[in-house]
Amino acid sequence: MGYTGSIDVVRRYIQTLKPRRKALAKATIRYETAPGEQAQADWAYCDRFLDPNGETVPVYAFVMVLGFSRMLFVEFTTSMDLPVLLERHKHAFEYFEGSPAIVLYDNMKQIKLGLGQFNPLLMDFAQYYGMVPKTHRVRRPRTKGKVERMVDYVKDNFLTGRTFIDLTDLNTQARHWMDRTANVRIHATTGQRPIDLWQLEKEKLTSYKSIPPYQISSRELRKVSAESFVHWGGSRYSVPPEHVGQTVLVEVRQGQQRIVIRSNNLVIAEHNQAAGPGLCIAEKAHLDALWKLSLGNTNPPPVPRWHVTFNEVVQVPSLSSYEEAAR
Repeated sequence: MGYTGSIDVVRRYIQTLKPRRKALAKATIRYETAPGEQAQADWAYCDRFLDPNGETVPVYAFVMVLGFSRMLFVEFTTSMDLPVLLERHKHAFEYFEGSPAIVLYDNMKQIKLGLGQFNPLLMDFAQYYGMVPKTHRVRRPRTKGKVERMVDYVKDNFLTGRTFIDLTDLNTQARHWMDRTANVRIHATTGQRPIDLWQLEKEKLTSYKSIPPYQISSRELRKVSAESFVHWGGSRYSVPPEHVGQTVLVEVRQGQQRIVIRSNNLVIAEHNQAAGPGLCIAEKAHLDALWKLSLGNTNPPPVPRWHVTFNEVVQVPSLSSYEEAAR
């Protein structure tokens, strides 16, 4: 014999269980890290402001906190592009006087190309500083709660009611606030000042001064054309033809007139940077391989302009021109 009572009683009882389930879903074990083990980083949108030219621009806060000491770094930008993100990392490491073993992020689009695949530029940067990038579990952002709380702290304690002239002025005020307020207060969780615990933690960081700063400049993803070239800065650069159709990373580091092209974090081609736009920089081995893939074992036609040496500026005809010559 089943339940004979009122269905309303059952419904009211079930309703009392829902808040309990929601509360349990939010239960979190606090994870404390050893000195130098981890930092957490995040972006925060901070509204739109008038720049000195009278234009309204978005302002973002880059926030990084060391896990052990809770030492905080914040810097404001008008872009969240990956080169901007990495430059903020450099400034944070300089402020902390070192880099941690791990940096924990959310699944921000700047650092991920796909599920589980980090941007090769981020990986190159991370390897240079000897750190490992990690992201929090999907739908589990509380695993990086330290930086989430610091984002709220920056907005509530620093930004609220703040006036500034421009981005430089805002960042100058932010540095003063970090040194005079954020990092010298008694932290609610540790019961100590971040700057005092940082004196212990910095001994475990990889010294920022021990290696030259990572050189960041223009880096962008490019798709390899059917003719086995990538376009960059108005000129074309050859790559091995097996990469046709792939998306590759093209980079030029500051102070170096070299184009480096990577696929899956491996260097597949290097060239001297073109002297100007409209040029084609090719490696003979790339053109020979392209010929063989396109037309089999036939020999390339003895046309002088098709004979190139490494990084020679050439004019490369289209695939249809090759096919016409082979007939």
